[in-house]
Amino acid sequence: MDTQAKLWGVRLSAQKGRLVADQVRGLPVERAINLLNFSPKKAAKIIKKVLESAIANAEHNAGADVDELKVKTILVEHGGVLKRFHARAKGRGNRISKPSCHVFVTVSDDAPKKATK
Repeated sequence: MDTQAKLWGVRLSAQKGRLVADQVRGLPVERAINLLNFSPKKAAKIIKKVLESAIANAEHNAGADVDELKVKTILVEHGGVLKRFHARAKGRGNRISKPSCHVFVTVSDDAPKKATK
């Protein structure tokens, strides 16, 4: 059974989020949470909360066994960009981009399917 959790519009660049997402993709959830706990990146804390939400959804809504769950897919997509200006010398201005992203996590218990003839 696949279960999802989504986080929309988090203030993090998608590129930095994907660096952390690539580390935990395909891992058992216990190992993924352990890895995210000890990562110094901002994205690790955000992705950990989404992963914990997906685990809670699987346990509560689908009745899945938490010990058998794995991170099936994890996507970090571009969101909107806040555009700001910073005052510079001689009446000029520099543009500041504040990107956001969307995080999608799917966990699965990967129950083996029986072959039928």
